[in-house]
Amino acid sequence: MRLWRKASGLLKDHKSIWLASLSRRTSFRNPEMEAAVIKATSHDEIAIDIKNVDRVYRWLRLSPSHLKSLIWSISLRMEKTRSWVVAIKGLMLMHGVYSSKIPAIQRIGRLPFDLSNFTDGHSDPYKIWGINAFIRAYFTYLDQKSSLLFMNLQERRNLQNLEHVNNNNNDNDNNENGNNYNNVVVDGRYSMTQDLILIQKLQYLLDILLEIRPLCDEAVVPLVLEAMDCVMIEVFDVYSRICNGIARILLRIYSAGKVEASMALRIVQKATIQSEELSLYFELCRSIGVKNAAQFPRIEQIPHEDIKELEEIINGVSEKDSQLTKTLVVHEKILDHQNLEERRKLRTVITDKWEKFDEDLIQNNVPSKPPELPDLITFL
Repeated sequence: MRLWRKASGLLKDHKSIWLASLSRRTSFRNPEMEAAVIKATSHDEIAIDIKNVDRVYRWLRLSPSHLKSLIWSISLRMEKTRSWVVAIKGLMLMHGVYSSKIPAIQRIGRLPFDLSNFTDGHSDPYKIWGINAFIRAYFTYLDQKSSLLFMNLQERRNLQNLEHVNNNNNDNDNNENGNNYNNVVVDGRYSMTQDLILIQKLQYLLDILLEIRPLCDEAVVPLVLEAMDCVMIEVFDVYSRICNGIARILLRIYSAGKVEASMALRIVQKATIQSEELSLYFELCRSIGVKNAAQFPRIEQIPHEDIKELEEIINGVSEKDSQLTKTLVVHEKILDHQNLEERRKLRTVITDKWEKFDEDLIQNNVPSKPPELPDLITFL
């Protein structure tokens, strides 16, 4: 049965590559890239075609303008597949796109394909349910991350436009009342609120991340473990950003009002719960053989006394000259140089080094009126 699936998958891949070679090159469709994506997301459930994975990312490093073609190619592949193997490889490939740190990625919005109800069409559902659930959880995280990146971009643009308008108004009106609206933008408490909201969003993402796991023994297969390696890197990145944000907030907490202090308390309480969940998550990952799980340090807990002190700030009991240095030290321990060094040791999905290769320098004729992009892809 397994040999038959392998042969069938191989034939499907060859057919898809042949069909891709017949397509016309446009501003957003690249037959060579489509072929590379098909090979990088082949039906082979044992091996990953690293050569073509790297080839796909080289296109992206060569020029961010290739992002449209890459997203089109991945989406086309994901929309048609009923194979859990292809789905996991496609999600890993898309995960690597978000690791490239190209600014244009923030403009994608929701993912232009949907695996939220994915079910493998070629296996016994009773045996494959754990892998199906893994794929749906992985997709949900990437979709939510992409959506939040887009919303944050919109918020930053709105803030910049507001600052520009206020600066112009300030030039035309130098009396005291003329500065009030502009002060809302640059006021320290406003910045703290924005930071608090960002931390809450990161904690929301971390909750979704921790849902990505094999739910049964049948789901602990080599390809799932490869995907979990990528997930572990993402977990550490998101959690370290949360800890960094909390440390910054605690430095300014006594200049905040009760609203900000209340938000900070909820965040710290949430961080306490998540640190416990992270410890259990890392133990699970180590027990099933996820390589990157062995690289992560022990998770520090936030002392109960520091949470109590935040409560006292909200209630007006604590004096302004007291300090929350203990909490700050705890979070600095989490993000100290040793832990950052551990992170550097982890296997990365995509590098920032820009490269060129000969076939990408060949000039190609592009039709004057390319087809429109799918509605779900937004490039502003």
